[in-house]
Amino acid sequence: MTRSTVFTPFDIVEGDRKKGVVLLADHARRDLPEEYASLGLPASEFDRHIAYDIGVETVTRELAAALDAPAVLAGFSRLLIDPNRGEDDPTMIRQLYDGTVVPGNYPIAREERERRLDRFYRPYHDAVGAMIASVVHASGKAPFIFSVHSFTPAMQGIVRPWHVGVLWDRDDRVARPLIDMLAKDKSLVVGDNEPYDGALRGDTMFRHAIVNGYAHALIEIRQDLIADRAGALAWAERLAPIVDAIDRRPDIHQVKMFGSRTGPV
Repeated sequence: MTRSTVFTPFDIVEGDRKKGVVLLADHARRDLPEEYASLGLPASEFDRHIAYDIGVETVTRELAAALDAPAVLAGFSRLLIDPNRGEDDPTMIRQLYDGTVVPGNYPIAREERERRLDRFYRPYHDAVGAMIASVVHASGKAPFIFSVHSFTPAMQGIVRPWHVGVLWDRDDRVARPLIDMLAKDKSLVVGDNEPYDGALRGDTMFRHAIVNGYAHALIEIRQDLIADRAGALAWAERLAPIVDAIDRRPDIHQVKMFGSRTGPV
């Protein structure tokens, strides 16, 4: 974890916007602004999955380089505020996460909640929206949005068998071929909406892809597979030709409204 008095809530990785692909990493970093110290937690908690998605920053940066595609990475720990939640989601600022009480989040005043929204959450989403708009303008077509996440091998004592999971709601234009291509490697256990369900109202995919009819998917890679640089590079190399092949499919760059399992869009 790093702290800085000059804090940027997002980082942009440049790429060829004419290709029509946008990479996102909601939980890439575990950083906090200096004024928040460590939210009352020991430093060791920031090595855990509760603070960020381990390995995702390297995977996303390397995948962006391999594809020459732009990316937007959130620059703050999910313990400060979770950008992959709707503004009305009670888990957006967690007070308890996988057995850890977060003192700096409990209790939290309405004014402090709004402050974090204005300083971190909303600037990140504004950057995502601006990147998507710029890709639409440069490419002249609907974008393909690909979000990179990672998951802990065990949660609350339950071992997770998947190496990778693909999360989606109703639009399967990316999810179905992504699952099929990953599953060609018989050494991989590929989850379909595992270890989480991709239908989450107000999350990043809902906000930027589903409501606009843009093709998208969220991938979850098991953290022990990408915790070191070698593993992260290997996964970026694995994903690059798959993402590129999906990007070339004829229906990927069309606006299609599929709706959401969470309710009306």
